[in-house]
Amino acid sequence: MEQIVIVGTGPAGLTAAIYLARAGYSPLVLEGAQPGGQLTTTTEVENYPGFPDGILGSELMSNMRKQAQRFGARFQTGWVQSTDLSERPFKLTMETGSEIIAQAMIISTGASARYMGIPGERENVGRGVSTCATCDGFFFRGKKIIVVGGGDSAMEEAVFLTRFASEVTLVHRRDELRASKIMQDRARANEKIKWRLNVTPLEVAATEQGLSGLRVRDNLTGEEVLLEADGIFVAIGHTPNTTFLGGQITTDEQGYIVVDPGTSQTNLPGVYACGDVQDRHYRQAITAAGSGCMAALDCEHDLGALGMEPAANEAVSGRIN
Repeated sequence: MEQIVIVGTGPAGLTAAIYLARAGYSPLVLEGAQPGGQLTTTTEVENYPGFPDGILGSELMSNMRKQAQRFGARFQTGWVQSTDLSERPFKLTMETGSEIIAQAMIISTGASARYMGIPGERENVGRGVSTCATCDGFFFRGKKIIVVGGGDSAMEEAVFLTRFASEVTLVHRRDELRASKIMQDRARANEKIKWRLNVTPLEVAATEQGLSGLRVRDNLTGEEVLLEADGIFVAIGHTPNTTFLGGQITTDEQGYIVVDPGTSQTNLPGVYACGDVQDRHYRQAITAAGSGCMAALDCEHDLGALGMEPAANEAVSGRIN
């Protein structure tokens, strides 16, 4: 029987682990095939407070993990295949068939960026291909950028990137955009934004020296051309990682977990959500970490109200003494 299980190890899950471990609960943290989450695919992180010279995303996540372990958090690698949240304690079934029973669960499984699925794309993530303008736009100051997408997110990212880029080309598969009229008008009013609509992305072109651009095919003429660019931002949406919950947790129309305003509490008592799995707007490391802190404090408060005191934790008690 576990008191608390944290599913996911991005900034949200690891921050929750640090807080709960320091409180003496020694949470079990389940990490999948990509420990540390999407931030591990980011090269330089320059907007996380406390690192004036920046820090590698993988190093930041490694430091958070070590910090959680230092206070007594335990880590287990594996995928949660399914969950039974119909009653407390909750039952989590791993892909190996083993089961974990827990009194409380924190969901911090994040949201996976959707990619185009074309050659050269995944290989160049962090080498010119990005899914986060706020994270990486700064590195393309004075450069040519392509934004792929036709929704509000693509319009917003394109406009944001004009702060840094010399030119932004917005690429979309269809001749009509899905974005709201106000977002389209805002993008069309920006002189730095160029348009290539009704074209199909075929390949991300790159050399050893860096990105060359995006090869596309005109859907009307069939002509293939290379759109030169120093950076390509894919803005075709995110998919929250919630399949393993089997629809037992309330989500919004896009699949993001709904929490009570100002808290991390889901529709089920004892189940909390933090990070990108419940945040479709900000999706930043610092906001994820903040929500992880909220989840830990909410969980600690609720378990205390139920009379579930933390197990002895030598890592914490020794430091207090």
